[in-house]
Amino acid sequence: MEEKVGELWHRLITRIADTHYPEAAVSLKQVSTTVGVMFRALGGDGGLEVEATNATEYGARRSILQRIAGSNRQIELAWRDDQALRLPEKIDIFPERELNRDLYIWLAALAVGDHQEQEPWFSKNQRLTSQTLEQYPGIRKRYQRLAEAHLQQRPSLDNLPADEQAQEQAIRQALGNPGSIDKLPAAKRPPVPVTLWLHPFPPIPSSAINSGDSDGGKNSGPTKELAEQQRRKAENAQKPKSQDKGLITIRMENIFSWSQFLNLDRGSEENEDLESAADAVKDQDTLSVTRDNQASAGTLRFDLDLPAEANDDLVLSEGILLPEWDYKKQQLQENHCRLVPMLAKDATPSDLPEHLRKTAKKLRAQFQYLAPARMWHRGQSDGCEIDIDAFLRYKTDRAVGGMASADGLFRDLRAGSRDLACLMLADLSLSTDTWVNDHLRVIDVVRDSLLLFAESLAASGDRFAMYGFSSRKRDPVRFHHLKTFDEHYSRLIRGRINAIKPGYYTRMGAAIRHSSNLLKKEHAERRLLLIVTDGKPNDLDKYEGRYGIEDTRQAIHEARSLGLQPFCVTIDTKGNDYLPHLFGTGGYVVIHKPSQLPKELPLLYTRLTT
Repeated sequence: MEEKVGELWHRLITRIADTHYPEAAVSLKQVSTTVGVMFRALGGDGGLEVEATNATEYGARRSILQRIAGSNRQIELAWRDDQALRLPEKIDIFPERELNRDLYIWLAALAVGDHQEQEPWFSKNQRLTSQTLEQYPGIRKRYQRLAEAHLQQRPSLDNLPADEQAQEQAIRQALGNPGSIDKLPAAKRPPVPVTLWLHPFPPIPSSAINSGDSDGGKNSGPTKELAEQQRRKAENAQKPKSQDKGLITIRMENIFSWSQFLNLDRGSEENEDLESAADAVKDQDTLSVTRDNQASAGTLRFDLDLPAEANDDLVLSEGILLPEWDYKKQQLQENHCRLVPMLAKDATPSDLPEHLRKTAKKLRAQFQYLAPARMWHRGQSDGCEIDIDAFLRYKTDRAVGGMASADGLFRDLRAGSRDLACLMLADLSLSTDTWVNDHLRVIDVVRDSLLLFAESLAASGDRFAMYGFSSRKRDPVRFHHLKTFDEHYSRLIRGRINAIKPGYYTRMGAAIRHSSNLLKKEHAERRLLLIVTDGKPNDLDKYEGRYGIEDTRQAIHEARSLGLQPFCVTIDTKGNDYLPHLFGTGGYVVIHKPSQLPKELPLLYTRLTT
């Protein structure tokens, strides 16, 4: 009975102390597209994604009810870093839904001018506010409504100590007249958070923690994905030494503290209760990251990253050195990657699979219309028949005593030329091993797409080549030859396509650079570089995140400077978040139903080349 009463009391106090309005809540998921488009349209960094922030301890004064309920210890504030624009996962601080939505838009506009300079947060947020209102006057009324609503929610000056009163007065004046206060007065406690401003001391993202050159482990067991896509504050730490202290000398109530060490990267054991592990992560304010070099008593180790040489594809050369773009240094790192050309060893000549034959027949019929029509070439010195018009002119000129030449008396029927070359580059990373439905994997969709694409282009007569790629860090980047420009499409080419399999990661920049070098050698009026992928660039090392995005973007710029036309086809549902930054608004397409890729790809090629 006491437990039940206590639970009801806790619910009552918590509800009374809560200052949020869940009925007017707006989630980041609902506005992420709008906010992302507006952020980039206003001049924000196109390489940043829109992600959810995480709640952080703030230490500001709380009401007596909030202290009794133990609530409002943490708050979600917006900020931006090298990887993303981070906004609260949900905003419900205002009673009106429209105001909560406007706050998302205002915070995104405010973050446009934040270039992460070292500047006191108080003056920085005033400067950003003034700058935003001056550059985008259309947002001024929205800001005024938000500021008025926020000021009504801030604590009353009469209830604050003298030092906090001075702080609060300065903040109020800064909200009403940005830039009018130079410095925030000192106080024992930090002020109540300003939700209209960016985070004064944003947490360090987990990606900023130096992970060395570790390969990272792969686990085929179950995984638990947190419902909230939030970042956690992280720090490097030393692993506590495990010692037998004998008698327990601590107070037992301290056991309930969450400041304990969680061994999350287990080498010799697995957490059977994934739900409790996920809950433990949610309750952590700071995740401490360390290395454990101690070996277990018995270890059985397998290298699952690379197959044995006897079972691997044929290596065609020792490798090709390629540069890579370092966006932080704004320079190319020469000879940074080693690309290894490879050829399927177990590829056997094969016919088109039965389930593709009906579709292939229709596509071949459609693409035959793209084949250049045969036309007469007149004035030839040799040909399939005499040009009657030229012959009559010749005889007439001779009859009147003119100087007539016998050259050019023939005409010849020849096929025209579209003067087009296409190189298709397929992502064969490990992510293609995921399932589209109960019986179809992404790699199966890619394989069918390559086969139908080759059938279609063979019917059109266009010159084309096909390659696949994957990577394991910068050495090696595996580059699989499926069909070169000089090879004719045949049963052997089908066998190579049927032999493709998923593996490793997606170092896209190196693969695009080598493909560009191959395609630029083609003497064609139009040269199309068609990239098929299922996700963003990534690898085991620092290529994950912004580094890989910027290197790929630079490789695309280099391809365009060579006169090539890069175009990306992706089945990644989040492709619209980062592909405009890579390829431009008209340089990509997202296929929302992966199973439709084999049929859509040849038709897309038709639209791109006619």
